[in-house]
Amino acid sequence: MSSLPKADKAVEDAELSQQYGGRHTGKWVSKLPASWIPYVQLARLSPPAGVFLVFFPHLFGVVHGSILKPVPLTQTVRAGALMGLGSFFLSNAIHGWNDLIDAPLDAQVERTKDRPIPRGDVSPRGALIFTLTQALAGAGVLYYLPPATAWTVLPSIVANYYYPYSKRHTNFPQVVLGVALGWGVNVGTAAMGIVPWEHPALIPTACLFTSSVLWTVIYDTIYAFQDIEDDTKVGIGSTAVFFRNSAKPFLWTCLTSLVGLLGYYGTTNNLGPAFYGISVGGCVASLGAMIANVDLQESASCWWWFRYGFWLAGGSIAGGLLSQFTKEIAGGVLSQLSKLF
Repeated sequence: MSSLPKADKAVEDAELSQQYGGRHTGKWVSKLPASWIPYVQLARLSPPAGVFLVFFPHLFGVVHGSILKPVPLTQTVRAGALMGLGSFFLSNAIHGWNDLIDAPLDAQVERTKDRPIPRGDVSPRGALIFTLTQALAGAGVLYYLPPATAWTVLPSIVANYYYPYSKRHTNFPQVVLGVALGWGVNVGTAAMGIVPWEHPALIPTACLFTSSVLWTVIYDTIYAFQDIEDDTKVGIGSTAVFFRNSAKPFLWTCLTSLVGLLGYYGTTNNLGPAFYGISVGGCVASLGAMIANVDLQESASCWWWFRYGFWLAGGSIAGGLLSQFTKEIAGGVLSQLSKLF
């Protein structure tokens, strides 16, 4: 899908304008009270891709922790559920904060000028209150997790706070975003009672974290190409702007590094063929297809590949990790059965 027929391109542009342009009113959104809808749009809850952008790295960390230190299934499921709830609130807070700081810039970009704050449906004060309440709700989840989790989450808070400002200071806000989101790997690991920067967790956790950062850089660079003309005029920095004429070699380099790190992660944890086939192979296939086929000159093509390629890569990494996790559970069950018979 390097290029779209005119009819399909018009449909994709319309979907893009509604979903990430700030006016999406899907079936369930339209049934809400009118005063709620701008805040749902502010939080990007329809579609819920934003929530999963935050949740996926946290999920990677939880499953990673269970691989490093096998625990009862109920403990892993509990940690995963809490990470999911925390990711929901964190995603809302991130998007609210990002749009609050970016409102003056969003008003100058064609795709984002109708987001709730620039169009006047959410006031800056309302956005700030929304952001703070969602952040506090997310912090409340930490009460139910190991104490070290609260300290582990601090770098994520700093990175998410700085991210909207980074577009004004650097051409690498995608790296800042990658750190902000990818840090969820460390938080998920800590939620399993493991300190991510201590031996023997340090090296494999660092590999998984850096892989998540690179994954974010790939999909968000493609996403940023949608606004490259307006961003250049307004003075917004991005890897799309910086690598405008050499973006695909940059993206291929990121993918090669990501695959190498995932492969090394598998080696350090003695993971089986399923991990390499699903996680490593899945990332090569999904992100490779994205980079090879996306037309960076067409916003509809960038949107389509971001929209679908993101899910495939995230699902591949999660699937490969879970395959090892389920293998260990099955082994434990068989061990117990052998004792009985």
